[in-house]
Amino acid sequence: MVKTKRVYEPRAAGDGLRVLVMRWWPRGIRKDRVDVWLKELGAGVDNLRAWKAGRLDWPEMARRYRAGLGQPPAAAQLTELRKLARRKTITLLCACPDEATCHRGILKSLLRTPLATTAPRRHALAGSTATVRSPRSRTSRSRRLT
Repeated sequence: MVKTKRVYEPRAAGDGLRVLVMRWWPRGIRKDRVDVWLKELGAGVDNLRAWKAGRLDWPEMARRYRAGLGQPPAAAQLTELRKLARRKTITLLCACPDEATCHRGILKSLLRTPLATTAPRRHALAGSTATVRSPRSRTSRSRRLT
């Protein structure tokens, strides 16, 4: 089960594992109020500044946030978060006052959808070494597929 909450709200018995998903540590919060900090899942600083200044609307901000989750550090932490969410109740924490315009709401919806619909599609042999026949010559060579 996945819940969301502001990091400034007190711990509740049903919170389970409290996971902070912000780039920077929130001001005035002691370390014992958070169980896990996955800072790569926080919104990008440049995008956040542009959104708060009014240069981005929320749908564009959400699109950019989802795109950023495909970057290797964020993708690794998203995978870790999925594993945690399958095993126990987690509460996603952020300082934003409104979940409707906060990346923790996007994360919550991503965690509730099956992995196959959120992961980028890759070739079945991507990352492996395979023998590929060159169309111009009759020789074979090994190369890494990506």
